[in-house]
Amino acid sequence: MDRQRLATIFARFAGLRILVVGDFFLDKYMIIDHTLAERSLETGREAHQVVQIRCSPGAAGTVTSNLRAMDVSVVALSVIGDDGDGYELSRALRASGVDISDLLVRPERFTPTYTKPMLREADGSEHELERLDIKNRSALDAGLEDEIITRLRQVVPSVQAVIIADQVQERNCGVITDRVREELSVLARRYPQIIFAADSRERIGLFRDIIIKPNEREATRAFYPQRTESLSGDELLECGRILRQRSGKAVFLTMGEKGILVFHEAGYTPVPAIPVSGPIDIVGAGDATMAGIVAALAADANLVEAAHIGTLAAAVTIKKIGTTGTASRQEMEQAALRNWGVPLNS
Repeated sequence: MDRQRLATIFARFAGLRILVVGDFFLDKYMIIDHTLAERSLETGREAHQVVQIRCSPGAAGTVTSNLRAMDVSVVALSVIGDDGDGYELSRALRASGVDISDLLVRPERFTPTYTKPMLREADGSEHELERLDIKNRSALDAGLEDEIITRLRQVVPSVQAVIIADQVQERNCGVITDRVREELSVLARRYPQIIFAADSRERIGLFRDIIIKPNEREATRAFYPQRTESLSGDELLECGRILRQRSGKAVFLTMGEKGILVFHEAGYTPVPAIPVSGPIDIVGAGDATMAGIVAALAADANLVEAAHIGTLAAAVTIKKIGTTGTASRQEMEQAALRNWGVPLNS
């Protein structure tokens, strides 16, 4: 993949329309000024003083933000609550140019939210305190499943790719329930010309006829649910091979600074990560990688080219500290020029 090939793939992004279905979260950063701390008269405890609030789409929303930064048109399909966090999430998605006409709002559901208190010190530096999570812990009802499946059948034929974001750990409590996952497999078989790719924190081994993108932890849990230590290199390769056999499609096994292992019909290909120095923030890096991989595949890149583009997206986002970063097409082009410089064989 030389510079011209990369430019050709990037140029096709603007003509793409991608559906992102799954768990959309609101990332709510609350900036606390440590120098303004007060003491609560009622409890005697420190009352943190919030001086700034930054809201951005998280989880599946991080994928859509990256796709929009890459000039890709995006449709969102999910369920959120009829609440303030849902309002902020909808507003942020709409502001980024995402089509939210298939974003279902229901008063009986929470809008999943990651509240992230960020303590600002006197020198201006910030670090994250304990996070507050709001999630739905009851199963998605059958009526909502029916509506999601109906909308999938309506939207899928009009897109070039579908990204599935299965973020919620509790089974059947998020958007990608067992029924929805099975329907996605049916649609993937029905429309083989459309790219289907899934990311899942807990159930990556259950997807069939769909490209999957596990990280090392997710690949490990698919086979060794109780294991806490890292797999050896040979064990990781075996996990990737078996996941490739089970899914029937390519596997992009991400390994942070060690890059990506791409498992395909002929075996596997290692793709190195882009070297990054200095402070980093890995929040959203996997979602940026997914956005880059799927956009590239939909733009007719091969599997290895897509993995390289995924590493470009991750290298850009991890340098954005204290926020859920995105990688624009221009930033990725600059990263490619800085780090590759000369034609890269793939």
